[in-house]
Amino acid sequence: MGGLRKVAAPFVVPGPSGVAIRARLRVSETDAAVLCEVGVFLGGLAARDLAVRSRQGLAHDATAWAARKRELTGSSSARWAGSITKATHDQWALARRGQAAELVWLRGQITRIEARLARPLGARANKREGLVRGYGSRAEWHAKARRLHTLKDRLAGLEADWVAGRVHVVRGGKQLARLRHHLGQAGLEEGIWRQRWRAARMFLVADGESGKRFGNETIRITDHGQVSIRLPAALDHLANAPHGRYILDATVVFQHRGEEWADRISANRAVAYRIHHDPVRHRWYVTASWQRAAVPVLPIDAALAKGVVAVDMNDDHLAARHLDIHGNPVGEPQRFFYDLSGTAAHRDAQIRHALTRLLHHTRRSAAEAIAIEDLDFTDGTSREKYGRNKRFRRLISRFPTAKLKARLVSMAAEQNIAIIAVDPAYTSRWGAQHWQQPLTTPTRQVSRHDAASIAIGRRALGHPIRRRTAPPPHDQSDRAGHRTAQARPETRRREETRPRVPGPRSRVVLPGRGAKAGDQRAQHRSEHAAEHEFWQQHSLPLSL
Repeated sequence: MGGLRKVAAPFVVPGPSGVAIRARLRVSETDAAVLCEVGVFLGGLAARDLAVRSRQGLAHDATAWAARKRELTGSSSARWAGSITKATHDQWALARRGQAAELVWLRGQITRIEARLARPLGARANKREGLVRGYGSRAEWHAKARRLHTLKDRLAGLEADWVAGRVHVVRGGKQLARLRHHLGQAGLEEGIWRQRWRAARMFLVADGESGKRFGNETIRITDHGQVSIRLPAALDHLANAPHGRYILDATVVFQHRGEEWADRISANRAVAYRIHHDPVRHRWYVTASWQRAAVPVLPIDAALAKGVVAVDMNDDHLAARHLDIHGNPVGEPQRFFYDLSGTAAHRDAQIRHALTRLLHHTRRSAAEAIAIEDLDFTDGTSREKYGRNKRFRRLISRFPTAKLKARLVSMAAEQNIAIIAVDPAYTSRWGAQHWQQPLTTPTRQVSRHDAASIAIGRRALGHPIRRRTAPPPHDQSDRAGHRTAQARPETRRREETRPRVPGPRSRVVLPGRGAKAGDQRAQHRSEHAAEHEFWQQHSLPLSL
């Protein structure tokens, strides 16, 4: 089996560590003006602090952090300064993780291009010898050689930034910043773009504090939904309540997880809030978030004790199949469709609806685990890996793997359903090879995706994907072990060596019984009786 990579073992995906809920904030014009002024002021402080943190690089320590916080406290407050410094440090750390991922991607691209450049033009790939295919023409070879030099220069600059701890971050988003130079192509006016740019750079985030009233001292939301903000020191003149606070006219009602949120604020447990503005829809929102207690990961054997519902993810539907503990398909295949066209909100709603139906099907099947592929299409648009088929590369790129897995893990945790991640290697190919044709009937057509879901489930359960293993050697008897791998070894009288039953192994009448018990004759090759007289063995052994 040359060329096959080693398949990783399945594992249980850890549950979510936090909760976030959102509600609309129906503010008045006065409240909107105050929120904009506070958000823009704090956003300017956050931009300056991010520049300072980026210049410090790897030399940053607790002393430098304290100095940054003291510098911001004078113009805002200690709590606002703490939230700003924490947010900027998290943003710097996120940029560092992005640099690490880009380093891996660049090195992989350079390795693939160099391997293909070294092959003759038009050479075919050879998986057994580990040889990739060559480029189709001289022009393509020359273009890839130029791209190789570009990637190497990009890698050199990125490695220098990584060693120095230097990151490149745009508050508000690089995409929105670049859009400023292409307003005509985007169909935007400059005023609308500036509203979006100002909303993206505002800072209205307050970390929670356990023991404080309602779990947050900076942005406070009472059990009745009243919202108040502790204004920065430079904006105390905007206060309409004692202690430099501004109380909004609008109230908040959290429909989703409202009871859980009310339990936290009634016990004065920490709740973080974020107020943000959507200039496109002209709406304000508030997001409440808090951390969950760490839940121990369920052992995989316990999660699979009642079977599993295996899911094959596709660009337009989820193909699900229920399997028992022996790896046998149970019931009919299920498909949950979704449409990824349209706006981001529409796509998000489609994925959420499909996952809800999947969880309901899992509950009806009495299973306690869902098996999915541990897919990663970070280089899905790479021509070096997936060839020149642009349609296939677009198909790979539009797979909602990250969003779908994150949503599935968070939604399954509420239903006490475990998520099992399996290696996606060869599941579609081997599933179609071993399961598509046997399950197809004149009244039921089994697709390749349905067969792949069975392969995913069997791999999660620890069974080989193949329906039955080949007979053992030694004249294909049971001397070499189990003939099949359909059932577990501890299952008696099923897919194992034949148990020892007392008595003769043949199904003939026992000696001395039956109508012709005393007329048993030895037959010679001509099928005539060899002895015509009654013969009975003497009681003494013949050896005597």
